[in-house]
Amino acid sequence: MARPPRFDSDQLLDAAVRLAAAGGPAAVTMSAVAQAVGAPSGSVYHRFAGRPALLAEVWLRTVERFQEGYAEALDREPDPHRAARAAARHVVAWSRSHPRQAALLLHGPEEFGRADWPAEHRARADGGNRRMLARLAALGTALGATGSRDRERIALAVVEVPLSVVRRHLRAGEPLPPYAEDLAEESAAALLGAPG
Repeated sequence: MARPPRFDSDQLLDAAVRLAAAGGPAAVTMSAVAQAVGAPSGSVYHRFAGRPALLAEVWLRTVERFQEGYAEALDREPDPHRAARAAARHVVAWSRSHPRQAALLLHGPEEFGRADWPAEHRARADGGNRRMLARLAALGTALGATGSRDRERIALAVVEVPLSVVRRHLRAGEPLPPYAEDLAEESAAALLGAPG
């Protein structure tokens, strides 16, 4: 009977997240991940075809987990103004709960070697991005967005401003202040003219 694998993909990806949060994408190598979990390098190659596949998986697993929660925040509220405020709060709350993953996402997929990812990983990333853009477009429609200026304001309210709150503190190595979610929500409300 075959022995179960000692190191599964999630353990290896968790180690890759820790490495990326501490040293950026360049720190995520096959040997560094193996060393971080005390595994032989072959264990990493058994799970991932090479470094581009490893980098793709660590990025995609992280961004997909964020996007899942973001979509849930939008879906919980039928009122579009409340949904926008909930989405803005989610960006900060998720980052507070997952500081390593949030630090990883600050780098962007290009820094994780997107150009070299296997085709199936690029397709997966594109599909996730399309789904999120469609959700934001639907939010815009529900909020009465009629032009590019309105769409920019919505993107600022529910994506860019909350990210800026997170980015500044994470890059400085500081914890997010206790009022960060409130600031993100208040900013979204101000940008969108949302009722209180």
